[in-house]
Amino acid sequence: MSSLNLFLRSLVFTLLMILATLIWAPMCFLFAPLPYNQRYHLTSYWNRFVIWAGKVICGMRYEFKGYENLPDAPVILLSKHQSAWETIFYLYAMPRPLVYVFKKELLYIPFFGWGIALLRMIPIDRQKGKDAFAQVVEHGRRRLADGQWVIMFPEGTRSFVGKKGKYKAGGTRLAVETNTVVVPIAMNAGECWPKNSFIKKPGLITVSIGKPISPEGKTSAELLQQVENWIESEMRVISSPGIYSKDNLPESLEAATPDSA
Repeated sequence: MSSLNLFLRSLVFTLLMILATLIWAPMCFLFAPLPYNQRYHLTSYWNRFVIWAGKVICGMRYEFKGYENLPDAPVILLSKHQSAWETIFYLYAMPRPLVYVFKKELLYIPFFGWGIALLRMIPIDRQKGKDAFAQVVEHGRRRLADGQWVIMFPEGTRSFVGKKGKYKAGGTRLAVETNTVVVPIAMNAGECWPKNSFIKKPGLITVSIGKPISPEGKTSAELLQQVENWIESEMRVISSPGIYSKDNLPESLEAATPDSA
C-alpha cells in the first residue's frame, strides 16, 4: 500500500474518530442517570465504532488467543502497552466492565474526559506517591467486590514496537493487597497503530491472554517478574518476525534462551 494511500486512510479514520467523540461524549451525559452496567454498555459504543472504523478504513483486524483463560471471577488484567488501540478495545471486548487506573489529568480533556468520568475509573495523582497507591487499593478493592475488573499497564506508558519498558509493580501490589489473581496480556497493536504515529497500518493484531496467576505466597516483585516473563516471551511469539529481539527479554529469560532463538 502506497504512502499516500496510508495517509489518506489514516486521515479519514482520524476525522471520523474526532467526529464520533464530539457527538458521543455529550450523549454520555444522557446516560448518567442509568444503572452503571447500562451506562457502561452504552458509553462503550464509541469504542466499538472506533475499532470497527479502524478495521474497515485502515485494515486493522484483530484476533484473540487464549480468550478461554479469562476466569468468571475478580481479576486484575496486566497488559502490554504499545498503542492507543488496546485502551479503546479492551473497554468493550472483555466479558466484565473494566476499571482503568489512569492519570487524573485525562479527566480534563474535553469530550473524552467527560465520558470516562462516568465509568467508575480510578484517577490518581502521581505526585502523591504512597497516598496515590493507597487510593488505588481503596477504590480497586471496592470495584473488584462490585464485579468489575481492574486493568493496568505495568510499563506505565506505551512502548515502541520491539522495545520493553520498565515494568512497575503497581498492579501486582494491588493483587497482593487484595488477594486477587492477575491475568497477563500480550498484544502487538503497535505494529498497526504505532506510538506517536499518525499513520495507521493494515495488519492483524493478536491479543494473547495468559492463564491466571495467583498472588498467594508471592511478593509483588515475584508476581511482577512472573507476569513480565510471560508477556515478553509471548511477544516474541505474536510479533512479526525480527521485530522482537533477544535484547528485549527479561534477564531471567535471556539466560535460558539459546542464541539461535
